[in-house]
Amino acid sequence: MRLFPLVCVAAFALSSLPAMAATAPRISITSLSELDVPDRPFSESANANAEVDAAFARARKSGKEVMIDLGGNWCADCRIMSGLMELPELHTFLAAHYEMATVDVGRFDKNLQIPARFGITTKLEGVPAFLIATPDGKLVNVGHVSAIEDARHMSPQALADWLAQWTK
Repeated sequence: MRLFPLVCVAAFALSSLPAMAATAPRISITSLSELDVPDRPFSESANANAEVDAAFARARKSGKEVMIDLGGNWCADCRIMSGLMELPELHTFLAAHYEMATVDVGRFDKNLQIPARFGITTKLEGVPAFLIATPDGKLVNVGHVSAIEDARHMSPQALADWLAQWTK
């Protein structure tokens, strides 16, 4: 029977996806050129440890996962993701599923203790990088932290779908 190898490949592919991910909302824009991109979405003076600790405290109460957005104001892809996450439909979706924290990593020389909390002690592969964690601090998206560092070449819907795949 020739279907057996195909079934095995499909089962393997599905097993690498997060279980029971929510469907991303339909994004109202079709091109990133329609997006209002913020200039400085990452606070360079924020206390990253306090921001992340507060997100985890909220998550323990709400039962939501934590999404930590690592990036820098110099990074066009980081600013694009910030603008996309502020679209009303995506903002509402993310708020329903995650407790959020935004962390400025400078030019990979600031706040690196945050990814180190999750065992990421080598240089980040790129930004934007997202750490998705359970309320007790277990990293959910192991191996996929910097998977969208080329956001400017993806569609708005593809970016929303990527973010949604980690929801529970």
